[in-house]
Amino acid sequence: MFTGIIESTGKIISITRDKSNVHFKIESNISNELKVDQSISHNGVCLTVTSIEGNIHSVTAIDETLKKSNLGKLNVDDFVNLERCMIANGRFDGHVVQGHVDQIGICTSVKDENGSWLYDFEYDPDLGNITVEKGSICVNGVSLTCFNSKDNGFSVAIIPYTYEHTNFNQLKKGDVVNLEFDIIGKYVKRLLGR
Repeated sequence: MFTGIIESTGKIISITRDKSNVHFKIESNISNELKVDQSISHNGVCLTVTSIEGNIHSVTAIDETLKKSNLGKLNVDDFVNLERCMIANGRFDGHVVQGHVDQIGICTSVKDENGSWLYDFEYDPDLGNITVEKGSICVNGVSLTCFNSKDNGFSVAIIPYTYEHTNFNQLKKGDVVNLEFDIIGKYVKRLLGR
């Protein structure tokens, strides 16, 4: 389980295709602290560390993960948001994030608000996911509060710290992002839908 509070960004230094899988090598300032078989969130996708070489760790994304996330669209030199799993005796600063991406979304606008940034996103509502005004949303692994909530989209405001310490500073109109909708909202929607 994760909280959506990003620890670091990692730079993709190698992408290798192997049948329907993709192997990524990622360089980061936390890679040397990881261990093989550890779960790490990469842009909100929970992946298992398969090897570590100094400040580089490797992970593998299977076909199902590639279909539901933006990982298959990444290139060498792209940056991903990284978060290690939550420590049981730590503070819970974000919201419950499982690392299981529900679907992708598209960034439809980025506005510089003179000290913060406003991002608008759209997603396919036919997949059954919802947002609520002032509810939680996870975008590329970042725990955020959404507003301007509608059937197929929402907005988020990004503070300078988040902008500087995540890959939001590289996000532009038309980019594909990973979305994990609030787990509580998903359960409530399912229960009420019966």
